[in-house]
Amino acid sequence: MNIVFRQTQLYKFLFLCEEQARTFELEKTILDCGAGGNMPPLGLFSSFGYRTTGIEYSDSQIRLSRGFEERHGVQLNIKKGDMRSLPFEDESFSFVYSFNSIFHMTKLEIDQSIAELKRVLKPNGLMLINLLTHQDEGYGEGTKVGEDEFLQDEHGDQVVHSYHSEKELREILSDMKMIFRENRVTEREIEGEMYRQSYCELIVQK
Repeated sequence: MNIVFRQTQLYKFLFLCEEQARTFELEKTILDCGAGGNMPPLGLFSSFGYRTTGIEYSDSQIRLSRGFEERHGVQLNIKKGDMRSLPFEDESFSFVYSFNSIFHMTKLEIDQSIAELKRVLKPNGLMLINLLTHQDEGYGEGTKVGEDEFLQDEHGDQVVHSYHSEKELREILSDMKMIFRENRVTEREIEGEMYRQSYCELIVQK
């Protein structure tokens, strides 16, 4: 499968997973939470020989991922599910991630989801998550539903967006070994309008 995936940060994660698998003789098993869409990132890991599993809450996103599988002749094993309560045994996967998904919940739900990701991750396995920061231009917009939590319009739907402070970012995965962290602010011009996005990407080892 010769495809360039738009989530370029996942190539960094793939590189680190490959190193970790060799160093600790880990199986190449990976879980994506928020796995659907018309170009599911699990396709990247599948092309490198990973046994893939995905959890997706949205039926429409699952349908889009099915179309990708049919077009490219792959089976990514994406099923309907909720990352706040994963239907897997403890230490089931060598690698887990949730990219551009986990911040679409309240902070309590984010904490629940991270606890579940930790639970199903094998010792010495790697986890990737990304979170919105206060530098994002969306911070403070929409209807406030909690501390740094706002209901905002996304493709016509009202979706929760949670934003994390620098202090919270330092604490959220402090019980795991930090492998890589990047605070990333991007400015994009779309149809003549500028947009600023700010994320913190975290890769940690159990």
